[in-house]
Amino acid sequence: MERLLAVINVFARVALIFGLAMLLPIGISWWLDDGALTAFGEALLTTLVISAVILLATHHARRELRANDGILLVVMCWILLPCIGSVPLLLGIPGLEIADAYFEAVSGLTSTGATALQGLDELPPSLNVWRTELNWIGGLGIIVLAVAILPLLGVGGRQLMRAEVPSPIKDIHLTPRVAETAKGFWKIYIGLTLLCILTYWTLGMTWLDALIHAFSTVALGGFSSHDASLGFFNSPGLEMATIVFLLISGMSYVTHFMALSGRSLRPYLRDGELPFYLGVLGVSVLMIALYIWFEGVYPDFPTALRHAAFNTISMAMTLGYSTTDFSKWPLFAPLWMLFLCSFVTCASSVGGGLKMMRAIILYKQISRSIVRAMHPNAAILVKLGGAVVPDKIILSVLSFSALYMVSLVCLTLAMAATGTDIVTGFSVVVTCFNNTGPALGAVGTDSYGTLNDLQLYICSFAMLLGRLEIFTLLMVFTPAFWRK
Repeated sequence: MERLLAVINVFARVALIFGLAMLLPIGISWWLDDGALTAFGEALLTTLVISAVILLATHHARRELRANDGILLVVMCWILLPCIGSVPLLLGIPGLEIADAYFEAVSGLTSTGATALQGLDELPPSLNVWRTELNWIGGLGIIVLAVAILPLLGVGGRQLMRAEVPSPIKDIHLTPRVAETAKGFWKIYIGLTLLCILTYWTLGMTWLDALIHAFSTVALGGFSSHDASLGFFNSPGLEMATIVFLLISGMSYVTHFMALSGRSLRPYLRDGELPFYLGVLGVSVLMIALYIWFEGVYPDFPTALRHAAFNTISMAMTLGYSTTDFSKWPLFAPLWMLFLCSFVTCASSVGGGLKMMRAIILYKQISRSIVRAMHPNAAILVKLGGAVVPDKIILSVLSFSALYMVSLVCLTLAMAATGTDIVTGFSVVVTCFNNTGPALGAVGTDSYGTLNDLQLYICSFAMLLGRLEIFTLLMVFTPAFWRK
């Protein structure tokens, strides 16, 4: 019980920090007088009061967290913080159901970008800011933010960082002080966000649209203030700028951190993921552009290339912005885009999916197995970026990949059991599990509001499972986790 109370005490502090994030939309609502000020005020007051009561009630249990405590805290944050995040939506949008609000908040914090709402253009601007701020907070992880701040309150953060930062190879190239690493990540993250806001505003967005879409873009979140997504602006310049920020955000923040701290571009040259990352994207864009051009979707190749480049990279990066309803393209193209969102983003990036590093290791291990079948005595090593990948990492990748496939199958069957057709069920599972957003079938690139409450909760679970990279969430449900 003392262990659980200690975790609850830290969660209350994280909830306080999270609640204070409402001050931004509160300021915007007050300035624009958009009618949502009361909803945010009540949500903030409720969050602060409940968090303060929990803090006082668990103060005696305050202590340094152990490894399992950090994992429990991470799971608790990702399940419960969306409850807080959904309150302004419930209070500010008349008639919104609890399942829709929770789904929206989970989608925001997991940087998925799937929305159950329609009429985004008519929503109070402060609510759209809050939705994309959820994207932004969840992009690099509320826990990474917390470990940069909580040490000032006497709470260590190494176990939180270990549980939160998703990567097949954790703790490589990180500074000994985990809080300094978290701060380094956030400096890069905030710098990219400010640069993205300025770029969008320069290219014609209003300052509010620039803020909203920068929050979403840098976090690879996908929420927009327009039902037509980025297609609302119909601007090739904005699309090109977005692609640049997507490519940066899809790279490893460890590589960005090393390049910044060492003031050198060498970490990018030594990154074993980047050649595959850029190569897969380049080939896929060209292939889809040629395919939809030959199929007559667009009258000329430059137009086909424009839409193929933006929508393919957006889906592959798990952002989910669209400039057109690509679900109506010939089926091969959107299916290939769904495939890309499963693995293209780099390890320790803000993107979702299996991650490129795991895909590379899996590919090289399969190749090694084939060669060994023909030459049993051959000594073959799996290398990435010039370094030998230890067998324990390979085994971990194989285990994760198997569990990844099992999870996709089980979630798809669960959706099928609720009555969805196979295209809709499979595509929403893939996009939610990989934290991408747009799907095919009955959902398409529009709203998940067509799904019933049970289906929305399944999708919410899929988003949480994908964001926590499966093991972190499932670990909490095992008896061994709770043994002393």
